[in-house]
Formats: sequence, C-alpha cells, structure tokens
Amino acid sequence: MKNEIIEKIKKFVEEECKKDFLSKEILMNHFLPVRNYAIQLANKKNADLDIVEIAAWLHDIGSIFYGRKNHHVTGAEIAEKKLRELNYPEDKIEKVKKCILNHRGSISNLRESIEEQIIAEADSLSFFDNVEGYILWVIENDKIKNQRQIKLSVKQKAQNKWNQLSDESKELIKSKYDAVLLLFGG
Repeated sequence: MKNEIIEKIKKFVEEECKKDFLSKEILMNHFLPVRNYAIQLANKKNADLDIVEIAAWLHDIGSIFYGRKNHHVTGAEIAEKKLRELNYPEDKIEKVKKCILNHRGSISNLRESIEEQIIAEADSLSFFDNVEGYILWVIENDKIKNQRQIKLSVKQKAQNKWNQLSDESKELIKSKYDAVLLLFGG
C-alpha cells in the first residue's frame, strides 16, 4: 500500500506539472532532483523513506497551484487534502505537512525532525543542478538585465544554499558548488 500511495502522489504531481510548459520544466529540473536527493539523504540518515519521498514530491506543489508566495503553506494544505483522499495515516500526514511547511531556508529554526531537515537540504541541493533555471527566474522576476548583476545574484544564492547544508549534503555537491563559484564568483 505504501508504494501505491507514493505512486499516486507522484502521478498527481506529474499531472499538475504537465498542465503548462513552465511547470513541466519545474517537474524535471526541480521536483525530480529534490526527490532523488531526499531519497539519497534518507537512506544515509535512516529517515522514514515514505515521509521523505511523499514530502519531496509535494514540497512545492503549492507553487504550481497558487504561485511562490506562501507556497509552503498552500502546499501543506494541498498535501493534507490529497493524502486524506488516499487514506494515508493521519500521524504521517502531519509529518509530511511539517516537512513541507519547514522546507524553506528562511525558516530553518522550526525543523524538528530528520525528515524536515532532509527535505530542506534536498531543496537547497537541487539549486546546484539547475543554475540556469535560477538565472531565467532572476531575469524574469527580479528584472535583472546585466551580466554583472546576474553573476552576483547567482553567487549569493549559491552561498546561501551552501550555508543551509549539513556537512553530509555539502559532500554531495562540493564540486558543483566550486564550479558555480568559479563561473559566477568573479
């Protein structure tokens, strides 16, 4: 039953993301890497794999439905509703919701479980797999038009993400971090 629920959640996220071009990109370049990093970290840290995988799939679903503002809150609400529809255990729904609510870097002091920390770190790790997506986002949303500002923004974002990681997670992407600083640090 557990794998069946994970497959239904995965399918739900994929279907929602396939509704427009940008969301398709987010599925492949963010949701999937977050899920992969989360599983990798959960295995290393003996975390609850079901909670981690479900939360990884759903961590940014609020942004697909309603945009980035408060996406952690809207995502937790969507997750709760969907998981209840699937008769997922109530105590585990609460754990998934906490992972989603606390995955943002700006609220790291609220994380209480290893699963919450894993989702937050997997989210940060995914930045290093999709720097070009961040550049496009900065150009469109922050209206940055010159290369110097873009380089500075990427460098700052990389350093912020790096600082949010545990030593174990840093080991996973050190070469990517070094490459970002080499390309965007000067």
